[in-house]
Amino acid sequence: MMSKRLAARWNGVELVIEPATQLPLWTSTEIAAATRGFAHGAPFIATGVGIDSRAIERGDLFIALAGARDGHDFVPAALEAGAAGALTTRPVAGPCVVTDDTLGGLEKLGEAGRLRATRARRGAVTGSVGKTSVTQLVRAGLDLAGVAHGSVKSYNNHIGVPLTLARMPVDTERAIFEIGMNHAAEISPLSVMVRPRAVAITTVEAVHVENFPEGEAGVARAKAEILDGLDPGGLAILNADNRWFDFLKAEARRRGAKVRAFGRDKTSDAQLLRFAPAPGGASVEARIDTRRVEFPIRQSAPHWGPMSLCALLMMRALDVELDLGLAALAAFEPLPGRGAERTLEGPRGRFTLIDESYNASPVSVAAALASLGSKITRGRRIAALTDMLELGPAAADRHAGLAAAAEAAGVDLVFCAGPLMRSLFEALPPAKRGGYAMTAEELFPMLAAAVGLGDVVMVKGSRDSKAGSLVVGLTTMDLAPRECR
Repeated sequence: MMSKRLAARWNGVELVIEPATQLPLWTSTEIAAATRGFAHGAPFIATGVGIDSRAIERGDLFIALAGARDGHDFVPAALEAGAAGALTTRPVAGPCVVTDDTLGGLEKLGEAGRLRATRARRGAVTGSVGKTSVTQLVRAGLDLAGVAHGSVKSYNNHIGVPLTLARMPVDTERAIFEIGMNHAAEISPLSVMVRPRAVAITTVEAVHVENFPEGEAGVARAKAEILDGLDPGGLAILNADNRWFDFLKAEARRRGAKVRAFGRDKTSDAQLLRFAPAPGGASVEARIDTRRVEFPIRQSAPHWGPMSLCALLMMRALDVELDLGLAALAAFEPLPGRGAERTLEGPRGRFTLIDESYNASPVSVAAALASLGSKITRGRRIAALTDMLELGPAAADRHAGLAAAAEAAGVDLVFCAGPLMRSLFEALPPAKRGGYAMTAEELFPMLAAAVGLGDVVMVKGSRDSKAGSLVVGLTTMDLAPRECR
């Protein structure tokens, strides 16, 4: 049953709205002005913005984007689910704003969202590894400092960035945006759309290189595009330990940006002095400018040392006090698929699962293997890996090259799934070969049968190679349905 509807006035327009816990975000009049469209049907107030009719929340503006199917086909379902109205290219049976192009309309709405939030100090993050985690960690610090906004999930592309801007409340004080890419010339227009006062490039590695004829150099140039939208005199936060640091620093200076560096290098503004595994995560010791600090984090992978410093520098750039940033670091839980740990009950006893299944590159897999090797356990250290994608012609060699990382980390068994991972499996010493299959689905029974009491199992791979299915399988085994707490 529909809840009681209420009459209200907003910006001089008589409106009929559903009660909502959220504050008004956009009126239909404002949406029409921003998108250069016209309102059709009853005026409405939107308290959110959505693009997926299955995830619409009451009060959202539903944007009917073109995709595999025409988004207009889902307008009735969105309105039925409680959408306040829709952004469309033609009138529909329900309240809507009609514009020439809904994607272009979303971009214009995002730009309007940026322009009206005049108090918002904005930052943007990109990088080959760690950008989502760093973005969310920065957001945790911004939340402690005041009215904050930021990217959700991995909303970092030509749809996700303007969507995040369009969702930004007018009273936002600080905001953080994630910007990603698969090809050249993708980051630049998104950075220009955000207009950040500070940007961070977590690292540049051989990721998506199949789309860059120049290989990693092309990736570095594409990541440097985030500097294109930087406010004049803005700040670039760069990884001093990365081989592309000098190039990125020169690119930043060429655009008139200031540079702040993080890493183990002694010249860094935020220098990592020590990273040590500890119960429930790790202990980090660092120098932030002239201040020496020591703090705990709930992540144990070694790359979290420099990434935490990157996040701290971004928080400082957005006027978050250092102590608030340190508090955010100590409380921040690993994101699903990015290092979250759980203790599970298996057929042969309790074991620890490390979920790194969200994505993978040679650098991130090597780091995950090193983190696995640092675990203290009475059982075995087991890695379950699926194909890393978008690595270009050298993909097989890059997979095989991980054998040295597994050996150095002291991993006991490695299970591999996918045609590319066959190269790694064959490069492993026979004693470390846990099992191989062409798909993650075929690998799972071998992995499940091997996991025993006290083992630590790390799962990692690219999303499209279905590493996540191994995580789901391990957490829902018939004989291990309960998570231990």
